[in-house]
Amino acid sequence: MARFEVKLPKMGESVAEATITAWLKNVGDSIEMDEAIVEIATDKVDSEVPSEVEGTLVEILFDVDAVVKVGETIAVIETLEDTNSEKTSSVTTTEEIIPEAKEIENDIKDIVEDVSIAKVSSTGKFYSPLVRNIATTEGVTMEELETIKGTGKDNRVTKEDILAYLETRKGAPKPIENPNFKKETVVKVTPPSKPVTPVSVNGADEVIEMTRMGKLISEHMIKSVQTSAHVQSFIEVDVTNIVKWRNRIKDEFFKREGEKITFTPIFMQAVAKAIKDFPMINIAVDGDKIIKRGNINLGMAAALPDGNLIVPVIKNADQLNLIGMTKAVNDLAYRARNNSLKPDEIQGGTYTVTNVGSFGSVFGTPIINQPQVAILALGAVRKVPAVIETSEGDFIGIRHKMFISHSYDHRVVNGALGGMFIKAVKEYLESWDVNSDF
Repeated sequence: MARFEVKLPKMGESVAEATITAWLKNVGDSIEMDEAIVEIATDKVDSEVPSEVEGTLVEILFDVDAVVKVGETIAVIETLEDTNSEKTSSVTTTEEIIPEAKEIENDIKDIVEDVSIAKVSSTGKFYSPLVRNIATTEGVTMEELETIKGTGKDNRVTKEDILAYLETRKGAPKPIENPNFKKETVVKVTPPSKPVTPVSVNGADEVIEMTRMGKLISEHMIKSVQTSAHVQSFIEVDVTNIVKWRNRIKDEFFKREGEKITFTPIFMQAVAKAIKDFPMINIAVDGDKIIKRGNINLGMAAALPDGNLIVPVIKNADQLNLIGMTKAVNDLAYRARNNSLKPDEIQGGTYTVTNVGSFGSVFGTPIINQPQVAILALGAVRKVPAVIETSEGDFIGIRHKMFISHSYDHRVVNGALGGMFIKAVKEYLESWDVNSDF
C-alpha cells in the first residue's frame, strides 16, 4: 500500500490559485487512472482534476468553496502499488523533501493540530485545514467556531464564513475591565447585527440562485466602481468605407483563409494602433504608482451560452496583421462559446473592448475591467442620413455610422487623453482604403 498525494495542478503561468467547486468522488470510493475526482475553477474557467493513479480515495483535505494554492495537496489516494509516497500529481514544488524531513514535518503538524483546533469538534462538525489554520492564527476558540453558521456543503464553515465572522469580531468593543472584578473577569459585548431589509416575494415570483460566475462578475463590477473614478467620452465614426470593403472581399477572404471576416478584428486592429500612439492608456494603478504596460494585450468581451460574459485576451495584438487578428478573434470567440478557453487565455489583459452593438445598443457606458484603466464599447453600425462635404458643396447622403464609447479612470486618465485616444481610433477607421486588398 502507498499513499499518493493529489496536488492542485498548474493551470497557466499567471494562475496561482483555484476554488474547489465540487468533489466528484467521496472518501472510500475507488478511483481509476485519469478519472476526474474534483472540479475546480479560476476566476472564470472551470476544469476537472484527473487522478494519475488507481486506488481508493482515503482523504479529502479541502471543502467545497475552499481557495487552494497551486501545488497544495487537496486529496490522498491509497494505491496497491508500492509507489513512492512522495510522488505527487503533475505539479510539485521545486525543492525535494527527503522522507525523514517529511515525517518530521507531519509530526509537527499533528502536534500543532492537537494543541489548537481539532479537525472534528465534540458535536461532530468537520472543519477543513484552511478554516482550522485561520482559527488558530486569529485565536478563535472551538467554542466560537461552533457558533459560526456554515454556508458550505452540509452546513460546513467555509473560508468566507470565518473571515466574515472575524470582520464582525474586529468591530466589537474591547473587553471592559472592572477593578472590582477579579483580573480574569471581563465583560464581552456582542455588536448588534446590521438590519437587513428583506426583499418582498409573493407567490408569482421566482427566486433564482446566482451562479458562481454571476457572483464573481457582480463582485468584480462593484469593486471596479468603488476603485476607479469612471468618466466617459463618446465619438461618432463613419465606417462606410469599411462596410463597402468588407462586402467586396468577404467571400474571397473566406475562400483563401478559411475564416469569416467580421468588423471586430478591424476595430481591434484600430484600437491596438491607437494604444501605440497613446501608451498612457495602456497602464495600471498600484497604490500611488502607475505601471506602464510593455505589451498591448487586448481583452475581447465575449458572450457565454448561459448569458454571462468572459474576456479572452489577444496577446501582443499590435503585432498582428488583419489576417492574424481575424484568426485570433474567431478562435477565442468560438472557444468562449464552447467553454473551452484555457485559464491563461483570460489573464494578462491591458485594455478591453466590448461590442454592445451586437445586442442592438447604439452606445453604452462599460465598467472598467480592473486593474486596467480604460475600456472601449463599440455601438451598432447603422445606416443614417448625414451631411457629406464635397468640393461642389454639401449634400445629404446615406452613410454607415456608429458610436464608440470610452470609459476611463479619471484618477490617472484626464479628459484630454481619453478624448484624443478615441479620436485616434476614429481616424484609423475613417481612413480605411476601400480599394485595398487584405
